[in-house]
Amino acid sequence: MKIGAAKEVFAGEARVAMTPESAAQIRKLGHECLIETGAGAKAGFTDDAYRAAGVTVVDDIYAAADVVVKVRGPEEEEVAKLREGQTLISFFWPAQNAELLEAVKARGATVVAMDMVPRISRAQKMDALSSMANIAGYRAVIEAGNNFPRFFTGQVTAAGKVPPAKVLIVGAGVAGLAAIGTSTSLGAITYAFDVRPEVAEQIESMGAEFVYLDFEEAQTDGAATGGYAAPSSPEFRDAQLKKFRELAPEMDIVITTALIPGRPAPVLWTRDMVEAMKPGSVIVDLAAERGGNCELTVPDEKIVTDGGVTIVGYTDFPSRMATQSSTLYSNNIRHMLSDLTPGKDGVINHDMDDDVIRTATATHEGEITFPPPPLKIQAIAAQKPREKVKEPTAEEKRATEVLRFRQQTKTQVGLLVAATVLLLVVGAVAPASFMAHFVVFVLACFIGFQVIWAVSHSLHTPLMAVTNAVSGIIILGSLVQIGAGGFLVVLLSFVAILIASINIVGGFLVTRRMLAMFQKS
Repeated sequence: MKIGAAKEVFAGEARVAMTPESAAQIRKLGHECLIETGAGAKAGFTDDAYRAAGVTVVDDIYAAADVVVKVRGPEEEEVAKLREGQTLISFFWPAQNAELLEAVKARGATVVAMDMVPRISRAQKMDALSSMANIAGYRAVIEAGNNFPRFFTGQVTAAGKVPPAKVLIVGAGVAGLAAIGTSTSLGAITYAFDVRPEVAEQIESMGAEFVYLDFEEAQTDGAATGGYAAPSSPEFRDAQLKKFRELAPEMDIVITTALIPGRPAPVLWTRDMVEAMKPGSVIVDLAAERGGNCELTVPDEKIVTDGGVTIVGYTDFPSRMATQSSTLYSNNIRHMLSDLTPGKDGVINHDMDDDVIRTATATHEGEITFPPPPLKIQAIAAQKPREKVKEPTAEEKRATEVLRFRQQTKTQVGLLVAATVLLLVVGAVAPASFMAHFVVFVLACFIGFQVIWAVSHSLHTPLMAVTNAVSGIIILGSLVQIGAGGFLVVLLSFVAILIASINIVGGFLVTRRMLAMFQKS
């Protein structure tokens, strides 16, 4: 079939739904690829680049293609070009566009909404929302840095000391995690909040500090909402806003990413919080297109308040990185087409029994199929919230140390008793010459092991501790034997001391070189 990428007509949209690279992969499915003239120009892909990849450049994609792929949902003039039996794959937001659904239904076209792809493991490769959110989270930090008058990381220079920036990320979905990763990489002290406690471990593993609320409803299970946060109760919202008011005067940068599917963005950063922030602070609102998480956000604009706080409300963060966004989005489209073409023979099979295809389909065969039925499998596995580790008190630490000392003492006394009994038993039957060597062996084992093993493992690896313990036993035994015996005993003792010493010295030299690799020059 003919798969065609349309040129975006939405003002300021620079992305394209097909790149030359993704077109080559789509052709392997047996399809013919088309693209509208100039569709990839703003994303850095020329018509000649598409021709070189075997793509046909046409002026009217809707008349030429069987399947039209694009980024933004169709405008009215684009819906009018759709024909019966044609398939449109794009972002669509059917919950917010009932009239558009009716218009497409009337045209008899099929719509596959990329924003409706379920968040299950099999569909991750088609999850365009996550792809674009990842870019938006990264770009949000870059925009914040562009408007922030200081460094992100702290510095100590001859000209003075620069404190690190403090960044708060509200919402730890895909965009939030991307923002956390970028912020910590730039050296800022990063805090993050989310109503789902199961993400706390992810946040902390990325070097940020999770902001906890002392409120039971914070134990929200994200599994029931497909990985998204669910609406909160008024009591939880009050506790949330109270916490944000405490943090507002301390934060230099706030990035909000909180969205609830099918609802306006919740207002989480109010006017009084903005007024409490320091002059020069920056707020980047990634939810601006849905009304904004900040009360003062103006969609598609950057404003500066009377208090000197910059509020960025851009709604086109992915489009500001059009080349990268187009590459990822076109791969999502390619994987969707792969599922729609199971035979890899160029024939589309719109299987409404397939969980992913059924959930993403908004209209099909002249009928509106939105909303989809519940998934047969849960979107994400439910996770138990991580329990907070209680810090032991001074009395508990002291009791633990006493117990450890007693256990060590019992072990050492036990070894001494066992060695004494062994010496008495063996001494009753063994000759005197054997006993002299045996006593040395027992003492070397006991003293050598205790001396070397007592060195803290923080100074060398456990494996090195064992080898050094063995080497210590050899050296102590050889030192005793080197002065008692013939030439052969002296020679063997000398060789044993030499080899064991090389092992110990070499081990510490290797460790020193390993540690030097982690030291800053």
